[in-house]
Amino acid sequence: METNLCVAGFGGQGVMTLGKFLADATCNSTDKNITFFPSYGAEQRGGTANCFVVISDDEIGAPLGDVMDDLIVLNGPSLKKFLPTLKKGGNLFINSSIVTDEITRTDIKVVKAPVTELALEMGNAKVLNVIMLGVYVGYTEVIDPAVVWATIEHKLASKAKLLPLNKAAFEKGLEIGRSQK
Repeated sequence: METNLCVAGFGGQGVMTLGKFLADATCNSTDKNITFFPSYGAEQRGGTANCFVVISDDEIGAPLGDVMDDLIVLNGPSLKKFLPTLKKGGNLFINSSIVTDEITRTDIKVVKAPVTELALEMGNAKVLNVIMLGVYVGYTEVIDPAVVWATIEHKLASKAKLLPLNKAAFEKGLEIGRSQK
């Protein structure tokens, strides 16, 4: 089994952190092979950012391919850029708070989650990526959610006051992902 995931959005939306959390959790808790390949735009915050995560039972020949099994888009420009790379039968995860384009492809599964809106309701826009990570893990079951949470908890250990908010965000995402199966 091999899963190719692309995560894309604006810089500052936590695109790289989402990808790193998933890659680290899988690498540290399974015998699967993992690659994480970041790509930044010329700007930092507000510029484009995307990353690729490949999870495989076998050796990984290249860090990214031309065809994605799963695609997470956090903004409209990323949808336009990466939707053609999503394979037939693939999963498209959309931040429906800001991505309002109509999806005309009928050969993919679309999972919508208003992660920006939910993060703002929770009091911190920065947790939108953790919500979306929960959506992805809850829907795909690519890795045990407890393992992903343990990785998040470890990575944020120096910011303990942020843990309750991130835990709630991750749980909210899991709930959304599971409900759309």
